[in-house]
Amino acid sequence: MRIGIISDTHIPEACEHLPPPVFDALAGVDMVMHAGDVYVNRVLDELERIAPVVAAIGNGDEGLDGHRYRLEPDERARVAHLFEIGGVRIGLAHALPTPDETSQAVFEAAMDRHFGGPVDVLVMGHSHLEGVIRYGATLVVNPGSATLPGNLVDVPGTVAILEIGADGAVAAEIIRLDRV
Repeated sequence: MRIGIISDTHIPEACEHLPPPVFDALAGVDMVMHAGDVYVNRVLDELERIAPVVAAIGNGDEGLDGHRYRLEPDERARVAHLFEIGGVRIGLAHALPTPDETSQAVFEAAMDRHFGGPVDVLVMGHSHLEGVIRYGATLVVNPGSATLPGNLVDVPGTVAILEIGADGAVAAEIIRLDRV
């Protein structure tokens, strides 16, 4: 299974619509995960043209950033989602404290709170910084931002692809939108 991952789109503050390279980069995925700070529901509708969509609710989606946008209630959006795909537990949330910021114990407690225990793959956003890093048994995938990478404007953003093999093998790749 191929999962397209996007985060921190901040639409319409960052730009009016998703950049066209997002659709090229995520073409052919089986599912799209948006790791929060969507801002407006039409972004989920646009992504659903690619594949079924789920989203994490980010701090900006609740109006906590002081902007005028707020994600309306939507069955696709929750604070956290938990999936088991091919024997792989995947958690989706906007932001969890990772061991590079706190400790492994705090990270594990956050996974317990959000997902009822550890996950094999954690998909998250919030930082606008793309990366794929392993903390213990958990692979953390942050796609960065498709519209405000590193909180910069007029710079090509990033998304990610997560692949789950039939044997449970996991691979993740960051895709720069200027290379699509």
